[in-house]
Amino acid sequence: MTEIKNVLILGAGTLGSRIGLQAAISNYNVVVYDIHERALQQSLKVMEKVLKYAAKVRMVNEEDKPQILSRIKFTTNAHNAVKDADIISESVTEEPSIKEKVWKQFGELAPAKTIFTTNTSYLLPSQFATISGRPEKFCAFHFHDVFTARVVDIMPHPGTHPDIIPLLFDFGKRLNQVPVLVKKESPGYIFNFMLMALIGAAGRLKTRDIGSIEDIDKSWMVNFNMPMGPFGILDNIGLDTAWHVTKDRDDGASKSFATLLKAYVDQGKLGEKSGEGFYKYPNPAYKDSDFLTR
Repeated sequence: MTEIKNVLILGAGTLGSRIGLQAAISNYNVVVYDIHERALQQSLKVMEKVLKYAAKVRMVNEEDKPQILSRIKFTTNAHNAVKDADIISESVTEEPSIKEKVWKQFGELAPAKTIFTTNTSYLLPSQFATISGRPEKFCAFHFHDVFTARVVDIMPHPGTHPDIIPLLFDFGKRLNQVPVLVKKESPGYIFNFMLMALIGAAGRLKTRDIGSIEDIDKSWMVNFNMPMGPFGILDNIGLDTAWHVTKDRDDGASKSFATLLKAYVDQGKLGEKSGEGFYKYPNPAYKDSDFLTR
């Protein structure tokens, strides 16, 4: 593989949709696969919303929007999805058993040329490389927001072939991202490793009843002149994703925080994507002009 033309997105969630859209903007042919037709319909809505914003702020030209969307296909048929894929970007639920099932399936279906990448937030590529059937072509390729936070982490496992790294660097740059190399496998890569220290501290402050959600966020926002605090960030990440990351940790503080997150998840309060998490959307309280003064 010397050139990437056809991109397959596995998982039509918020981030998978944004990766797929950016690939289409960057002139790649894109297929978005999900087992749920409803998820694919929602993915298109997410893309149209993001594309509208991108045109408004002149990231793309208004007249180019139809052509960009024409490069994207949606399907629930795994065989059709993967048949021409040069690269797979997997963004399914942050649950090892689900990812294992997906990689076993697509490892058997994908053409020999296909590069396998996982967008996992905290799991390691070595957990899935062998089950994919081609560990030498397997690498973590982790996006953040895609349009505003444009870092993409490249994290090989010990068996990743060295030739994969420059291909992913070039691909990341063509997607208008800033590639960074994580030299050793590390849960959370670089930024998320640092972010979890903040999120974990905020969780301890809340579960120990030291401060309210709003006051914890206010303290961070004022002192660092930030538009949101750790609980606003969690809403943006998704409380279900945060719970999956936190629930298997052994320390008491993480277990307490996971219990708090699970209470929200069980109520369907997943954050911004569901309309409510620690705050209500689309107009969360932390964006109110008087939030820091009331």
